[in-house]
Amino acid sequence: MLHGNSIRILTGNSHPELANAVSERLNVPLTPCTVKKFSNGEINVKIAESVRDEDVFIIQSGCSDVNDNLMELLILISACKGASARRITAVIPCFPYARMDKKDKSRAPITAKLVANMLAVAGCDHVITMDLHASQIQGFFDFPVDNLYSEPLMIAYIKRHIDGWKNSIIVSPDAGGAKRVTAISDKLGVEFALIHRARTHKSDAPEKMEVLVGDVRGKVAILVDDMIDTGHTLALAAHSLKERGATTVFALVSHGLLSETKMSMIQDLPIEQLVVTNTIPQQQHADSCSKLVTIDVSPTIAESIRRTHNGESISLLFGDWAEGAGVNGIGAY
Repeated sequence: MLHGNSIRILTGNSHPELANAVSERLNVPLTPCTVKKFSNGEINVKIAESVRDEDVFIIQSGCSDVNDNLMELLILISACKGASARRITAVIPCFPYARMDKKDKSRAPITAKLVANMLAVAGCDHVITMDLHASQIQGFFDFPVDNLYSEPLMIAYIKRHIDGWKNSIIVSPDAGGAKRVTAISDKLGVEFALIHRARTHKSDAPEKMEVLVGDVRGKVAILVDDMIDTGHTLALAAHSLKERGATTVFALVSHGLLSETKMSMIQDLPIEQLVVTNTIPQQQHADSCSKLVTIDVSPTIAESIRRTHNGESISLLFGDWAEGAGVNGIGAY
């Protein structure tokens, strides 16, 4: 394109719907490639077109079969490196093993650092990801990492789709999300609250949440978190907010893993909607839960790819541009 080498977009089997949406927005067709397994489980990759001296972007999310998807990504990177690609960017909307970012107990592995090393050894030159569980994971890499945020899209969704948001309170289900909720509450001009899971030493005692900061009585409570997996924390938080007088409860989560969650449990929770992004495929979950709403992040990812290729700053994606994309109806579907 502008710099004499064109964009090449490849994808594995983790999230072809998102890769198709990104390629359509960029008006760049996906480069044909086949990712299959041999009968013994080994992964085989065949790239059907030349990528020599091209700017390659490989879209692969860390979802469902995380280990297979990570291995597919590493093999695709290695194949492109061996095919003399000029630059290889791994676009990983949901970074695998992001929760294992520190040694929180004896002999615990820091697996996120291991994943960073594997990407470097495979031949990756640049990583684009979204809403890392901990921002310091960027420091595990010796090459550039762009951590995009879904926060502007969430703010746009709140303004457009949540009635009475001006009388809302932004709630974090744990102290670790305090920075996230304070940033959103400041931009919306509303209050924030922090709740804490009270852990008891008695095995038969039920777990419960305590509101540490903020008063939710008579307000629309908007729970914000970066990830939902089992849904247990969400269930405790929703019941706790309702007990303390919140009029309605909404939940906005960046990565809807929902790997061990029974969608019937989400359906029965006292929440109006569970809003997640499509960094992870959600169609199967949406079919079994009417409360699940998906925000499309493909405009943000596509724009970050375009700007990276053209050598432009992507800091614009952290502000008014992304919020405008959501307000104009691009962000939710």
